[in-house]
Amino acid sequence: AVFFRGMTDAETAALTRAMLDSGDVLTWPEDSPPKVDKHSTGGIGDKVSLVLAPLLACDELWVPMISGRGLGITGGTLDKLEAIPGFNVNLSQPEALAQLERIGVAMMGQTARICPADKKLYALRDVSGTVPSQPLVVASIMSKKLAESLDALVLDVKFGSGAFMKTRKEAAELAERMREVGLAMGVRTTARLNPMDEPLGRTVGNALEVLESIQTLQGQGPDDLVNLTLDLASEVSTVSRDTLAGWLSGGRAWEKFVRLVEAQGGDAGALEHFDRVHPAPIVREIAAPGSGAIARLDAGSIGRASLELGAGRGRAEDSVDHAVGFSRLAKVGNRIERGETVGVVHARTEAAADQAEAAFLGALRIG
Repeated sequence: AVFFRGMTDAETAALTRAMLDSGDVLTWPEDSPPKVDKHSTGGIGDKVSLVLAPLLACDELWVPMISGRGLGITGGTLDKLEAIPGFNVNLSQPEALAQLERIGVAMMGQTARICPADKKLYALRDVSGTVPSQPLVVASIMSKKLAESLDALVLDVKFGSGAFMKTRKEAAELAERMREVGLAMGVRTTARLNPMDEPLGRTVGNALEVLESIQTLQGQGPDDLVNLTLDLASEVSTVSRDTLAGWLSGGRAWEKFVRLVEAQGGDAGALEHFDRVHPAPIVREIAAPGSGAIARLDAGSIGRASLELGAGRGRAEDSVDHAVGFSRLAKVGNRIERGETVGVVHARTEAAADQAEAAFLGALRIG
C-alpha cells in the first residue's frame, strides 16, 4: 500500500520514529559537545566520510558516525576503513563514548540492536519489489542516523548515473522528505544536491580511496573531493569554510585522523606507506583512444566495472577485495592527447584487467 499510495510527511515521520524506537538509541551526557554527522545516499568514489569526520572533530564537535558496507556499485565506508590494517569498526556504545570524550570522533558499524525493525522491513521490501519506495527509503535512512542522537545532520543527496536517484528532481524530492523528517525529530537538518555522473576524486576501490583520503588530509587532495567535503562540513560546523580549509590543508585534520586510526586499533604506521599495503597483482595504465577534452566518464559504468573487479559486493554476504579498482582517473573537462593515461586499473588477473579496461573505455567519451 505504501509503495502505491505513498505516505504523508507526518506518516513518514511516525514510521521513522517507530523504527527508531524498535531498538537502542545512542545516549550522551547532557553537557557533551554538539553531536553532528553527514549522510550520503551513495556514489562512486565517495570517500568524503574519511576526510569529513576527523575534520569536524577539529571543531570540538562530537562525530559519532555510524556507517554501512557497500552493496552493488555503491562503496561502503566500513569497507574502506577495514582496508586499514587492524581498524576495528565494531564499537560498543561505552567504547564509542570513551573515544568521543578523548578525540571527538568515532567511526563504526550499526549494531544489531540499533533499528532492528529496519533490517526486517528491508528484507520484506527486497522480496516484494518495494525497495525504491521513497517513504520507506526515507524512514530507513533517517531512523539509523537519528539513532545517533544528533544535534545537526547534513544530507549529501546524489543524483546521476552513479547514484540511486537518477534525476535532480528525484533527488530534490528525497532530500526534502529526509530534511522534513529530521526537523520533525528535533535535529537541525540540511540537505545538498550533488551530481554523480563522474566518479568523485580520482580513485574507485577501497584501499585506493583510503590512499586518496590520506593525501587529501595531508593537503594534496583533488579539487572536487576537497570542495565537497568543505561544503558539507560547513553546514554543521561552528567555524567558517575558510577555517575548515585551513585545518585540512595545514595538517590538523590529518593529525586527528591518525589519532582516530590509533584509537580503533588500526596500524597508524601503515598510513605513511599506504600505497604498498594492498598492492594489486596487475596494475595497468589505460591509454586514451583519441585526443580532445574528456566529455564524459560515466560513474555508473565505472562503478559496475569496479564491482566486477571485486571491489564491491553483489550480495550482502559477499566479501570485498581491498586492492582492486581504478586510480588516476581523468576528470571531465581535462584535455588529453591520444595515448595519454586516462586511468589505471588494479586487478587480480590479466583477464579481469582486460574486462575492466574495456568497460572503462566504454564509459569514456572524448569530445
